[in-house]
Amino acid sequence: MSVPLKTRERIIQESLALFNAQGERNVTTNHIAAHLGISPGNLYYHFRNKQAIIAELFALYERQVDTFLRRPEGRALTVQDKTFYLEALLAAMWHYRFLHRDLEHLLDSDPELAERYKLFSQRCLQRAQGIYQGFVEAGILLMDAAQIEALTLNSWIIMTSWVRFLCTTRGNPGDLSQEMLRRGIYQVLALEGGYIAPQARDAVEALYSKLYVPLQRVVS
Repeated sequence: MSVPLKTRERIIQESLALFNAQGERNVTTNHIAAHLGISPGNLYYHFRNKQAIIAELFALYERQVDTFLRRPEGRALTVQDKTFYLEALLAAMWHYRFLHRDLEHLLDSDPELAERYKLFSQRCLQRAQGIYQGFVEAGILLMDAAQIEALTLNSWIIMTSWVRFLCTTRGNPGDLSQEMLRRGIYQVLALEGGYIAPQARDAVEALYSKLYVPLQRVVS
């Protein structure tokens, strides 16, 4: 027998669902309360405003990314690790896609969140550079330090702007699918094409095939 969720947990879960489906700007605390069948006062007992809900959702997203975006200890990286990182990124992007869609607005609206995001992005870039360095050390990628830095930055730009790109080409945030986000992950992998070591090419090309989504299924 499942244990009923507490009101605070329900607010978090349903707010996330509404933000993802409708876009954060189109959802108010009154919408959330009505959706949950609770009074606005009950919602405000747990969260003083919508920004507090968003801050809690960002903390969950941040924790999820921090959990997987790190080099394994005591062993070399493998192509299987590349699959793990890309699939984990896809899952995080999909689950918290409203953050990617409305990022600039969210950060403009909340200076504290903007500062947290700046530190988060700096940490992600540093860890991603370490992971790419690990793939070089493992003989999977052939790159120098400047190329690693450039690849890290380009990958970050794609990852953080892909959902907004989809929304500008499709218009309705509720129309997004995991398949469309998968093409964004493929775009990140495609950046590495010229750096793959010969002995790793077959395995990486198999990953290309797994992630590839035709462009017409993404933008049409």
